[in-house]
Amino acid sequence: MALHYTSELPVDLYRAADVRELDRIAIHEQGIPGFDLMSRAGLAAFSLLRARWPAASRIAIVCGTGNNGGDGYVVASLALQAGLQPQIWQVGDANRIQGDALTARRKALAEGVDIRPFNGEALQGDVIVDALLGTGLSGDVRGESARAIAAINASTVPVLAIDIPSGLCADSGSVLGNAVRAAATITFIGMKQGLLTGMAADHCGDLYYALLDVPDAVFAAVPVASRQVKQQHIARWLPPRPRHAHKGHHGHVLIIGGDHGMGGAAAMAAEAAGRVGAGLVTVVTRPAHVSAILSRRPECMVLATTDLGELLQRATVVVAGPGLGQGEWGQSLLRQALASSLPLVVDADALNLLAQWHDQGNPLARRGNWILTPHPGEAARLLGCPTAKIQRDRFDSVRRLQTQYAAVAILKGNGSLIAGPEGEVWLSATGNPGMASGGMGDVLSGVIGGLLAQGLTPVQAAAAGVWLHGNAADEAAGAGERGLLATDLMAGLRHGVNP
Repeated sequence: MALHYTSELPVDLYRAADVRELDRIAIHEQGIPGFDLMSRAGLAAFSLLRARWPAASRIAIVCGTGNNGGDGYVVASLALQAGLQPQIWQVGDANRIQGDALTARRKALAEGVDIRPFNGEALQGDVIVDALLGTGLSGDVRGESARAIAAINASTVPVLAIDIPSGLCADSGSVLGNAVRAAATITFIGMKQGLLTGMAADHCGDLYYALLDVPDAVFAAVPVASRQVKQQHIARWLPPRPRHAHKGHHGHVLIIGGDHGMGGAAAMAAEAAGRVGAGLVTVVTRPAHVSAILSRRPECMVLATTDLGELLQRATVVVAGPGLGQGEWGQSLLRQALASSLPLVVDADALNLLAQWHDQGNPLARRGNWILTPHPGEAARLLGCPTAKIQRDRFDSVRRLQTQYAAVAILKGNGSLIAGPEGEVWLSATGNPGMASGGMGDVLSGVIGGLLAQGLTPVQAAAAGVWLHGNAADEAAGAGERGLLATDLMAGLRHGVNP
């Protein structure tokens, strides 16, 4: 059987409403019958099921009353034709099924597929197919659908989710009350942005994509909601250097940070800036840290000063925040950096100071020409809201950060997001849970500063930096995620910028 899917996910990402528009154009303007699209989706899902679980014979398929359920009916018909034992559990009133889904149901009935109403019982089988709820879900899952999701998750067998795990928001990646935890998810036509951020990774399992042979003309008519950073972008933004290049061509990064006891943060940021190709790196830190940083990275210039005047004249970009602290020493250095016209990367303690100054109406808290790099907790402080609100809709949150601070804004976390001043949003799917350790943010700020110094635009530097950072962590996690340290990323960073 030919495979009709791929694990290579597309760059362009869409909201649920956008995908519905893609469906409409394909059917009504391109003349592709809706049942043909449903049949292709069912075939792609069944092909994946057979490839992932070749020994499975008993297939439990949980169907809702919409088109997602129709896909499940197609899978059941294909399974029966292949000599397997499919059983459909119908959730919701079957009399509500209409259109293409009704055609698929009638076909399955005519072929003799075992179809039973779901009554809350335990699900039996070698594989469960989740064809319960699609992308149209707007509120929390309730009632019979919630009980069906609970039954799916209570099972010990693997789950294949069709189009999206039921209960996961296609737009934000948040869980709407409860959501299926799948081993694999196959999505169709338009790649839903919510499958790649927030809680999605805990529910989607391995992600697969099926275009369903929809022509390019369909996509030309619908703007993308966001875009995924890929290695191809890194290669384009960081082309091979000319043979006559010298250090002056590749920028000078000034890193300010490393208050008492936190010199390691500035040291890691400095090394990361150098590892991605910055021509020169200078660190301004406390006197006690100078010799330690020089011992670790003698390529850096390391100074203990409270006057940045001359250094700001020589620098190309400033990275403020790694180990900066929130005392007067750090505040004074940050004020000087903010008052300059240089591009600025803001991280860690500098973000917390920025949140305070923004609340106080300090004009330096909205300067433009900068990149903010908060994790959800820091983003919540910057926007003056609970962290849960940040995570509920990460796309909205990163756009609000960008607008409120006139900055290129990064919202770190699973499926990190980058929002630019023209309304563009990028998503990076690199990275792993091993990155939940100290110093990772310091490395990221140095990476972004190093890229910005080499001439990338702020949006490019932020998007490439997040991708390279996560990619280096993925490379380092080959030895295991637990115990991954921020300094383990350095070799991977150098590999990443030399594809």
